[in-house]
Amino acid sequence: MITVVQVSDVHFGTSERNEDRANRLFARLAALHRPVDALVITGDIADHGAVAEYEKARAALATQPFPVFTCPGNHDDRAAYSRILLGSEQPEGPINQVQSAAGAVFALCDSTVPGEPGGFLADETLEWLDRTLTDAPAGAPVFVCFHHPPVRTYVPFLDGMMQTGGERLAAVLGRHDNVVAILAGHVHTPAATMFAGLPLVIAPSVISTVLLPWEGDEIMDNEAPAALAFHILDDERRLTTHFRVIL
Repeated sequence: MITVVQVSDVHFGTSERNEDRANRLFARLAALHRPVDALVITGDIADHGAVAEYEKARAALATQPFPVFTCPGNHDDRAAYSRILLGSEQPEGPINQVQSAAGAVFALCDSTVPGEPGGFLADETLEWLDRTLTDAPAGAPVFVCFHHPPVRTYVPFLDGMMQTGGERLAAVLGRHDNVVAILAGHVHTPAATMFAGLPLVIAPSVISTVLLPWEGDEIMDNEAPAALAFHILDDERRLTTHFRVIL
């Protein structure tokens, strides 16, 4: 059994109140009765892509007693994100990473398009993902992670900035049988659906919760508590997800 906690849309740099939320969430994770196998953060770690925001994020993530894997979101700046959180200078192009924990592989894809709120997986990212899935150890389950979901979530404001070109991703995933789940963020609400025959789980946000069209005319509920997702992959490769709010 593999247990993964997913956090998304932290947005360090928005306000002291939101940073306090984030720090309480990470403190709660650091004090878990039993550590999880990995923490995945699916983008929008910083709000303005500023170095100071990533320094705050780095300090918070350093408190975690388990591996922490990240991918960028549309609010993140590739250069600052790479330098402060990954410890490397990022050349031009997407930041794609492959990590492993507890026998699982995490393909962390960069779905960002610099200067744009929406997402797209560049050709080089899809080629990298194809190679990563091919090269994964035999029998290892793979989680494919990125910020922008490649499906409509029926929130008009966010569906206008989803990941486009999803048919290209589906074609890559269809060539491999080792992917067990897709993890995304961006939508600021917990949601679950299917994509390319695989479970796709969208994590809630730390700073706010999006309202569905039938819930009200406002776009965001800024008073809803921070939340996260716990994913459990059992020995039959069945994924179960629990969502938790952090008061």
